[in-house]
Amino acid sequence: MGTILITGASTGIGKATAKYFAEKGWNVVATMRSPEKETELHNLQRVMVLELDVEKKETIREAVAQGIDRFGKIDVLLNNAGYCVGGVFEAATEAQINRQFGVNVFGLMNVTQAILPHFRANKAGTIINISSVGGRITFPLLSLYHSTKWAVEGLSESLYYELAALNIKVKLVEPGNIDTDFTGRSLDYAYDEALTDYKEYNDSFLLKVEENFKDPAKVSKPEVVAEVVFEAANDNKTRLRYTAGQDAEFLLHMRKEKSDEEFMGFIAQQF
Repeated sequence: MGTILITGASTGIGKATAKYFAEKGWNVVATMRSPEKETELHNLQRVMVLELDVEKKETIREAVAQGIDRFGKIDVLLNNAGYCVGGVFEAATEAQINRQFGVNVFGLMNVTQAILPHFRANKAGTIINISSVGGRITFPLLSLYHSTKWAVEGLSESLYYELAALNIKVKLVEPGNIDTDFTGRSLDYAYDEALTDYKEYNDSFLLKVEENFKDPAKVSKPEVVAEVVFEAANDNKTRLRYTAGQDAEFLLHMRKEKSDEEFMGFIAQQF
């Protein structure tokens, strides 16, 4: 047993993971931008709900300090907070680009840097970063999202070596399609009606995304990811990557077995 700090715990993967770890007897520091809106996690034993906005360093420092003060130490950091900007790259605004990286990459870096002094002092700790199957492969009209997840993959793999001598583990969890609000609250979309050359492809893409998220065979519950995160936190292995969801396993296996031309041809056909 131990203590885990989770970012983005108000919904989806973060909330499911907070509940799962609490059920398993762990202490949980469940953080989110608006803790006053949370109605469920407050009622769970071993769960502390705190404000943390990954783009505001003062809230990160305060959440880490409060978590340590309450539970004595933090054993695992789960960098889960994130969202997606989809759509036509040419139509993306500077604000959309900056915020996509500000949350998914720079925010993750902010939280990681804030916890590292504590892990170094303890000579132990595990950092688990929620990446995506989209950190290893790509789909059209998700260029900004993919670029952030590929950045998280690179950062994590490099830190894996850098922190190993300090007995700090770094792990990646790569989910596929998950039944969350990914296409709702957590999706921002870049499109400009004046860019008519993209219209047909854009409309086709949106239809395909809607089909995929309505097909139970292609979508996993967030609890599936929570179980994988729990495995990564507890298996005492030096393994870096963990896949979550049958679709992710299928796509990553295909990516490994096929040439670039074959795999990218397959993806192109889907859209």
